[in-house]
Amino acid sequence: MFVSASTECFPELPLRECMEKLVDLEFSAVDMTLDENSEHLRPSEVLGNLQRAIDICHDTQRLVISNFRLLSTARGNDRYTEYEAICKLAKAVKVASITVPSGEFGTPFNEEVEHLRELVAISATEGIVTSMHTHVGCLSQDCDTIQVLCDNVKGLGITLDPSHFICREDGVKSYDKVLKYVRHVYLRDTSKEEMHVRVGQGEVEYGRLIQQLEQIGYKRALTVHMPPLPDTEQMAEMRKIRLLLESLL
Repeated sequence: MFVSASTECFPELPLRECMEKLVDLEFSAVDMTLDENSEHLRPSEVLGNLQRAIDICHDTQRLVISNFRLLSTARGNDRYTEYEAICKLAKAVKVASITVPSGEFGTPFNEEVEHLRELVAISATEGIVTSMHTHVGCLSQDCDTIQVLCDNVKGLGITLDPSHFICREDGVKSYDKVLKYVRHVYLRDTSKEEMHVRVGQGEVEYGRLIQQLEQIGYKRALTVHMPPLPDTEQMAEMRKIRLLLESLL
């Protein structure tokens, strides 16, 4: 395992400056979010000019790209055309996994299965793993649903985000039963009341999680995924969580 950091940790900075910050913080890997509503690289830009997107992803200040996170506004079949381009980008820059959202809570189950099957089929042609983000308010907030989705969509994994099993209206939930599907991990500190709190003030059991991941043979990234908190020094928080995670590896 190794420690990575998301570009969403510095959303207000241009992408290149974000990379420079992560290098200054001594991260060696970056998780790049492709968000249609951000000022960083957008999914539509990947589709519109693949070579330019490849060039941007090669200019990472020597950071290894550990994963792409996709936040798209495309609809219908356009989603799959766009995803094909993103998978080609991933293959070109040697990114092995892409994190996608699952359907919002209430999405018909069969509809979600067909959608995820299409994404997995597209990514498989390029040798890329598709994993869905475990997230409150989505079908992936529930471990039983996650298990059924992964069992029905061969090759689908999950991006485990423990915070979404801690801070939720129905109380803290265990994610132990879906650990076998983990292909990527997002981390921040979280309390039962707040999704994101300062490092050390939450209830994420980093040591226990790392031990569990070791037991299933997980060897990929532990990604720091924490946008800035108000009245908090982001650089100090980022340095603190990097040192904490690395001390546990």
